[in-house]
Amino acid sequence: MSPALRALQQRLQHEFARPELLEQALTHRSFSSTHYERLEFLGDSVLSLAVSGLLFERLGSLNEGDLSRVRANLVKQDTLHSLSVDLGLPGMMRLGEGEAHSGGHKRPSILADALEALIGAVYLDAGFAAADDLVRRLYRNVEINPQMQAASKDAKTALQEWLQGRKMQLPAYRVAATTGAAHQQTFDVECLIEELQHTERGLGGSRRAAEQAAAAAMLTYLKANQP
Repeated sequence: MSPALRALQQRLQHEFARPELLEQALTHRSFSSTHYERLEFLGDSVLSLAVSGLLFERLGSLNEGDLSRVRANLVKQDTLHSLSVDLGLPGMMRLGEGEAHSGGHKRPSILADALEALIGAVYLDAGFAAADDLVRRLYRNVEINPQMQAASKDAKTALQEWLQGRKMQLPAYRVAATTGAAHQQTFDVECLIEELQHTERGLGGSRRAAEQAAAAAMLTYLKANQP
């Protein structure tokens, strides 16, 4: 393992039993077919659960909708990008030549996704307790308070709250297709409300952006067609 990766392990306070997971979490699809996107998918869910547990402990007076809104503030791209910069990820990313020349090592979407991939990697390497400990260390200096509930809602959070208010199941998101060169991809994501058997789609330059676009389209449909 390189000195840079060993130093990153120290910052993470986690020594990988499977160091290949650490390398994969830092690898963009433009660099190799063994890239971080599957780890990111896993880490997204692990992060959400870990942050939910943290909020459940700290903000016991908030209801479900307000807790969801605070969580959305903590797992949004801007927050994850800031945490990734603090970890030193911009200098650690393995990118293809085109992505590197276009500034991919500084791109917030890539760095946010890589941080989620790292959380997923720790989960696979050592289980949920280790990943939960990592999330708590990452958010140690992030201010968490009830006032965060006043922040504007993103489309996914607004859709979730709309469905929860009507006792409906949460949506499912699926990447339907990706197009374009590896360093400049467009993601096509489906948002499915299974109870209604209705799907809306959204496009974006990252999976996260495409999910937001699909959620916004679904919310527009629901408000126009559902009581």
